[in-house]
Amino acid sequence: MPPETLLKICLPCAEISPLVKTGGLADVTANLADHFVQSGHDCRVLTPLHGGIDTSELEIDDLPGLQDLELQLGGRSFKYSIGRASLPGKGTVVHLLRCPQLFSGKSLYGGPDEHLRFILLCRAAIEMCQRQQFAPDVFHCHDWHTALLPVYLKTRYAWDQLFAASRSVLTIHNIAFQGVYSGGILYEMGLSDSQDMLDQDDLNCDRVNFLKTGVLHADLLSTVSPTYAREILEPQYGMGLEGHLRDRQHKLVGILNGVDYQEWNPETDPLIFQPYSPGQMEGKEPNKEALAEELGLVYTFDRPMVAMVTPLTYQSGIELVQQVMPELLKSRAFSLVVLGQGEPHHERFCQWMHNQYPDRVSYHREFSHTLLHRIQAGSDLLLMPSRYEPCGLNQMYSLRYGTVPVVRATGGLADSVQHFDAKRGTGTGVVFHDFDANGLRWAVNTALDLYANKYAWRLVRFNGMEQDFSWEEQGERYIKRFRSLL
Repeated sequence: MPPETLLKICLPCAEISPLVKTGGLADVTANLADHFVQSGHDCRVLTPLHGGIDTSELEIDDLPGLQDLELQLGGRSFKYSIGRASLPGKGTVVHLLRCPQLFSGKSLYGGPDEHLRFILLCRAAIEMCQRQQFAPDVFHCHDWHTALLPVYLKTRYAWDQLFAASRSVLTIHNIAFQGVYSGGILYEMGLSDSQDMLDQDDLNCDRVNFLKTGVLHADLLSTVSPTYAREILEPQYGMGLEGHLRDRQHKLVGILNGVDYQEWNPETDPLIFQPYSPGQMEGKEPNKEALAEELGLVYTFDRPMVAMVTPLTYQSGIELVQQVMPELLKSRAFSLVVLGQGEPHHERFCQWMHNQYPDRVSYHREFSHTLLHRIQAGSDLLLMPSRYEPCGLNQMYSLRYGTVPVVRATGGLADSVQHFDAKRGTGTGVVFHDFDANGLRWAVNTALDLYANKYAWRLVRFNGMEQDFSWEEQGERYIKRFRSLL
């Protein structure tokens, strides 16, 4: 296919910003779709319209031929319709899957019908294309929610020549979440006659794994950073899929996620207290002072503020923070703000730190998009000691905002942050390798010492703010891979 040829892309996804978001997946699907459309490609997104979505700002148009459709899943019949609307703030057109029987609840995930929601999403994406006579060059699937689509193209819809040249791409955002269910759902999946297409060891154990099925059948596998693509080939990170991924290693690529710099730009950000830029950093300190006041902390000039914005879970490395942060708060002068929720005992630890140091530590459990922007602008250091991190976006936001990331060398953190070398003046942050308390203790102390060296500090901040992780660069990597399939 000539490099300049425009593509037809169908992109089904469980989440897309700003309609519904539980993590970075929603930002990536929104930004990828926007990049595809802005580049001239015909990208048709399909996402569920569930009960938690605020439709007050949406003008939904009913699409002829896509109303009051019916799909039999096992012994149950589900009626659905597909409308179309523009994403608020972006203008990207998305197709919205309406099925009150499955998507009327406030939560997209969980519950006894969870598997049916995503079976329907996969099949509705294909049938939407059929009814529109839209032959995608690529079906771009994201995570386990849409990972059954490749096997459906080879089974239930193999008869349709509309898709004879279509290829499937499965992007793995976090391999820890795989969509594993009892083998009894085969009838509802519509694959009772195609059991040879599924993993036989799983079937012998009476289970079905959506993500594994996608890994077996997608024409191309991608994940959200080059380092993570290598890591998931090993048992430590592969979560049981490493053998299947090694078998298909020649079909696996890592493409780092991008950042929407129209939103994440301290020069134009309307959510922060004062704008600033790499050449005009005077606005950075007023943002820290205003953030401290907003959070009820005592502001002290030239005292560093450390931030953590993370789910308080196994993945984030919060247990290392529990081991070292109490002693660091005793021995070093800095403030700390934590934004995130997760496992109860980790939340209690963050609340304990706030209770022990109410003038220096602030903990916010509920996510706030506005507060996230202000934390990035007002903090000096961003701490991400992750056990594993497929990509991570917060460290890329922090680089743009002159907030120096302190990270462990894993996944996308290793690909986006380089350890600062004072002699050569290169690097953008502080990077440690060993996942243990000594590694994190060394990293935080090194970062605080770096802050005290004003010349080196100005240099590392400037280096970070000059980095470019725009979707213009990363999105084109997807397009190049799509074209190579065709």
